[in-house]
Amino acid sequence: MEKEAELIAKIRDGNISAFNELVLLYQKMVINTCYRFLLNQEDAEDTAQEVFVEVYQSINTFREDAKLSTWIYRIAVNKSLDEIKKRNRKKRVRSIGKTLGIESVLSWLAGGESPDKSIHQAESLSEIMQALNTLPDSQRVAFTLSKIDGYTNAEIAEIMNTTIVAVESLVSRAKRKVSAELEKILKK
Repeated sequence: MEKEAELIAKIRDGNISAFNELVLLYQKMVINTCYRFLLNQEDAEDTAQEVFVEVYQSINTFREDAKLSTWIYRIAVNKSLDEIKKRNRKKRVRSIGKTLGIESVLSWLAGGESPDKSIHQAESLSEIMQALNTLPDSQRVAFTLSKIDGYTNAEIAEIMNTTIVAVESLVSRAKRKVSAELEKILKK
């Protein structure tokens, strides 16, 4: 945490190399987060740039009551959702391979191949996308943070600015809805 505080202080003082260090530390996480929402590598990279511009412009307002990574993750999620809304595609998806038992996505979730390669190889992705498209944004975000990114309910509550009870409810409803939708899709 000391190193994080020092890095933030240097960035606030206008140290560009400190900001470059921050970008290097979080670039992969931000791009992968954006990709999982946007499902397009180029859009994810563009949105990641917007995330880091926002981080640079807002670093003075960062209160340090949360971890820096949580704050950056929250910005990445919000920028991704903004991009989806801009493109009038409110109901886009994120892959949920491990939760749904899809082997071809497990490598990506574990940090293996780049998302572009492994996700496009998944034959069942269109069915998963169809099921996830039915979720409201709040359920999709909570479910993804929990089941893919491995955040605790407390961390998710902090990211989403809500309560732990609300997160538990969102994840539970999302699980039921995704399962029901997949059953319908697979019966067709």
